[in-house]
Parts: sequence; C-alpha cells; structure tokens
Amino acid sequence: MADPSSYRPKPGQIPDSPGVYKFRDEHGRVIYVGKAKSLRQRLSSYFQDLAGLHPRTRTMVTTAAAVEWTVVSTEVEALQLEYSWIKEFDPRFNVKYRDDKSYPSLAVTMGEEFPRVQVMRGPKKKGVRYFGPYAHAWAIRETVDLMLRVFPVRTCSAGVFKRSAQIGRPCLLGYIGKCSAPCVGRVDAQEHRELAEDFCDFMAGRTGTYLRRLEQAMHEAAEEMEYEKAARLRDDMEALRRAMEKNAVVLADATDADLIAVAEDELEAAVQIFHVRGGRVRGQRGWVTDKVEAVDTAGLVEHALQQLYGEEKGDAVPKEVLVPALPDPAGPVTQWLTDRRGARVDLRIPQRGDKKDLMATVQRNAQQALVLHKTKRASDLTTRSRALEEIAEALGLDSAPLRIECFDISHLQGQDVVASMVVFEDGLARKSEYRRFQIKSFAGQDDVRSMHEVVSRRFRRYLVEKVKTGEWQEGAEEADGPEDTVGGVAPGEAREDDGRPKRFAYPPQLVVVDGAGPQVAAARRALDELGISDVAVCGLAKRLEEVWLPGEDDPVVLPRSSEGLYLLQRVRDEAHRFAIAYQRGKRAGVLKAGPLDTVPGLGDTRKKALLKHFGSVKRLRAATVEQICETPGIGRKTAETVAAALAATAPPAPAVNTATGEIMDDAEE
Repeated sequence: MADPSSYRPKPGQIPDSPGVYKFRDEHGRVIYVGKAKSLRQRLSSYFQDLAGLHPRTRTMVTTAAAVEWTVVSTEVEALQLEYSWIKEFDPRFNVKYRDDKSYPSLAVTMGEEFPRVQVMRGPKKKGVRYFGPYAHAWAIRETVDLMLRVFPVRTCSAGVFKRSAQIGRPCLLGYIGKCSAPCVGRVDAQEHRELAEDFCDFMAGRTGTYLRRLEQAMHEAAEEMEYEKAARLRDDMEALRRAMEKNAVVLADATDADLIAVAEDELEAAVQIFHVRGGRVRGQRGWVTDKVEAVDTAGLVEHALQQLYGEEKGDAVPKEVLVPALPDPAGPVTQWLTDRRGARVDLRIPQRGDKKDLMATVQRNAQQALVLHKTKRASDLTTRSRALEEIAEALGLDSAPLRIECFDISHLQGQDVVASMVVFEDGLARKSEYRRFQIKSFAGQDDVRSMHEVVSRRFRRYLVEKVKTGEWQEGAEEADGPEDTVGGVAPGEAREDDGRPKRFAYPPQLVVVDGAGPQVAAARRALDELGISDVAVCGLAKRLEEVWLPGEDDPVVLPRSSEGLYLLQRVRDEAHRFAIAYQRGKRAGVLKAGPLDTVPGLGDTRKKALLKHFGSVKRLRAATVEQICETPGIGRKTAETVAAALAATAPPAPAVNTATGEIMDDAEE
C-alpha cells in the first residue's frame, strides 16, 4: 500500500486549468483516468486525509504510485481526451459498462455496389446504415421478411451472389419476388440502390409517403381492372403496416430521442437505453457495471453517454437525449454531443407528459435488468461456493457458513421499533425462515440495546428447542411469547407435524448484524450470556461496507470485487428491506385503527358487517343494544360489548368544512 504523500505534486506545480489526469501504479499501468475543470482543485482533493476519502477513492490513491496530467483548452476537449484514454488504457478503477448481451442491429451495406440487408452484431462499420439495436435477431428477420415484399433488396451473402451470377439463375427469393435479383441483371446497380435507399427511408420513420404511393397505385390498378396487381399492392400495404406495428408509437410528435435510465445499488449499476426514432421505439440496449469508483447517478449518466456516443457521428446522435440526472456541469457534455452530431442536441430531464411516462418505463426496465443480473449472479453455484469460502477465510471460520442469519433494527424516530431476521442457506435466501420481532423490553430508540434483545430472544428459542428435543441438558429460559411465532405455533412444541425440527431449532454458523462495533458487541454479548460459543458474529457497516468482528478495533476490509462481500451485502440489504416493510406495515395499521379495533373478540368480518349495517361508527355509537343485535352475525352479548366499548371512547370532534366554516353534523367517521 503506497503513501499518497510520496507522489503528491509540489505546491504550485499543478496548473489551475481544465485538463485530464492519470494515476499510475508502481508498474506504470494506468489505473484511473479523470477530467477536471480545474486540475489543481481536483487533484488536491485526492491528497487529503485518507479517513476523509470515499473507500473506493482511498483504495485507488493507495494503489497508485504516480500522477500525471495533460492541460487542454476547454472542458469539451477534456471530455474527449478522457474518453480516448479510458478506451486506450482500460483503467481498473474507472466505471466501464459491459453489455449484458450482444445486441443485433438491422444493417444495410450502402458502401457496396449492390447494398445488402442483414443482421449485424459488434462494432459498427463504415459505409453501413444501422437500425436498432433490437432485443432479438428473430425480430429483425420477421421485419425484413415483411419489408422485402415492397422493397426487394438483396439479402444473400457475397458467395451466394457470385454463384448466382455465374450460373445465370437467381436464388429462391428471386423466384418468389422477395429479391430484385441484381445478380442476374433484372435490375441494374442504380435501380437496386434506389430500392435500398427507399428501404432505409422507411426504416428511418418516413412511412407515410410509401403508404400513400402504394394506395394510389392500388386504386389506379383497380380502376384499370388489373385486380391481381391491385391485390398484390393491397398485400404490400398490409405487410408494411404489420412491420410498423412491431414498433408502436410512443411519442406522438415524431420525436427522435434516446432515453437513458439508471438503476444502482452500492456495488453495481444497470443502464437501459431506449432508441426512439420517428416517435417509435426502434431499439433497446442495456449495460451493467461494477461501481469501482465513487460516482453518483449524474456521473453514471456521463459515463453512459461517453460509452453510447463515443464512436458515433451524425444522425446516430439524436436531437434529444433524456436522462434521469444531468452531468455536473452539463454544458461540456451537451457541447460534445452537439459536435458529434453536427447540430444542436438537447440534453435534459423530462418533466411531464409522454416523455416522462416513457422514462418511467425505461427506469423499470433498468431496475429489472439489475435484479435479473443479481439473480443470475446469486444463482450460480460456483459463485456462491466461492463467496462462502471467502467469508470463511476473511472471518477465520473453520468451515464455510452454510446458514447465515442477519438481524436489522428499524424504527421511525424511536417509535414502532421492530427487528427482522433473514436466513440465507447455501448463499440463497430462505424466506420461509424469516422472522419478525417487536422490541418489548424498553421504549425509545437504542439500536444497540434492541440488537441485544433480539439476538437473545432468537437464541433463547434455540435453547428451548434443544431442551425439548433432548439435545441440551442445561436449563434454558422460556420463550418470550406468541409475538415471535410463525403461524401461531407455540414455542414449546418440539417438532412439526412431519417430524422435522422446528425452524428455531436450526442454529446458524454465522450471525450478521447491520451495524458496526457496538451492534456486533451487543450480539456477541447476548450469545455469551446464553452460553453459545459455536456461532460466529460479524457486522457490516453500510457507509463504508466494512466487516466488523467482536473485540477488534479495526474492521476487515474485503476487496470490492469479492463475491464474499457481495453476499454479505445482499444478506444485509434483505434484512433491511424486511425490517422496513414490517415497520411500515405496523405504522399503517396504527393509522388505520378505529374505535372498533379496541372491542375484544370482534374480528374483521363482524366489524365490516356492523359498518355496512349502520353506515358509520357515529351511527353505531348512537344505536341501542337491540338495534346492534339486528346486524347479521351479532348476538346480544357481542352487542353489549360493542356498545360498552364505544360508550367508553370519547366521540371525535365534529368535522368542519374549511372553505365555509360549516359544522358537518352528519359527517361519517
């Protein structure tokens, strides 16, 4: 680990002007490339106290051994040079998007004497017009098959074309009318090129001209009683309409735009792009990246723009680029896009209307792509095994923790304090084993004390089960009550109906808590008080993603690319999600609670029956016991209980119309 002060430039040596800088490691390899409006201010920020740096930035500056920079005249030049260097050096600490698949495009090789329509993947070539990318190659082939009825452009390979020219006989498509057969001279090069240009114009969105032309030709053929020709033209129009329907109109103003959305978590980010041309979604693509540098959403958007348009020019850069967050500053990026297009490009955040709605759709696609990526990564057996082995090695465990339990505390300003316990077995979530707890021993906000209580309660249950099954001979405390059961099963029951041990009877090899040293110490103390020494404890602090162990002053720092860290983070995030959901549910239940909820023995069905019969709690409160007994399903004893409970609760203040000041006597509760 290098000391950044050993290669820090001398004061006044760094110029106060725009530029691009490179950090190199001890072997001279470029590990990070960045740009700055002021090189002096930006580079100085890297050489402050290490404790004040983001963990990823701290790792980068301690890995580096030298820094160098290049001065440029404008921020746009800095953006261009940064992109060039990232492509050239492939720095390990820069965000680099990787395609989650190789997306196919519809390509027309306009640079050839006889242009060809085909499916293409990979980098774009000069002299080729591209449409897409598409999600599936079969979607391109279906579209091309429909279009060839009207625009019979060559689709065969060079070998097939040459062979047909030699033997003087076209291929099957030439015989069935889906190729103009330039190989045998049915059309010359100029006529075939015009067909290819019409094909490209139609794919670019200029559809109305061709449909009107075909419709006019169809009517003329019908008037001249050339009915077979008219029917063929009718079928051609239908084929073009079906091809158009494959790309529904999403923006009514025939907009040319790219919409970019980002979904991210602490370690990874997914980007989705919708290509809209002529108001229709013509293509979609997406990337996933590891967040190896400290970057926010605006930074991810800027990297995505560089990746997307770094090699593009002209019409490949649309008039509008809609993003979830603007780069800071946005001016140089906008100017860079304008230079690449050769015309003005509008870079902005959609605020209302169809574009905002479509952006929400793109955002959902990005979120689903990130979830799918994580699911694929988590479902890989080899990856999960490596993650468990890395955790065991980092924490000094004797074996891989096949069962991990994680605890988290959630509350709202000290109110409705709850806790969650999630279980991962073999690296996968075991949702049937999840548990929820209410904090009962005290009121107020104290995460450390809450963690001690929850871990104690969970493992007291474990000891109770051990005693009931005869595996634990010492005395154990009784369980806390029915709040900690699942499905109303009493804790004293040793086994389920099928003979399997109860869920609390399974001990974990590792307990993970959401927090740092204090929470870890509380969990370890709870286990020690119960005499449990064969369960390891660690904590994962969310701010720095550091792993804390009991009794250790310094945390264990796992590599950012570690599968073990990824698994611990996923376990911690799932516990946090489960706790938040429970806490919000309790809060919502309190807000929805009414006077009838205090009536003992009155369930939801009979509450609904009472409210349906009387129309409101106010009318129910004014009713007599005999009137309440008229409600279906309500006996006299229940009616007396309801009447007494409502009489004991004070009626609410009368409702007031705030506009008129009128007291609403008949207002319903």
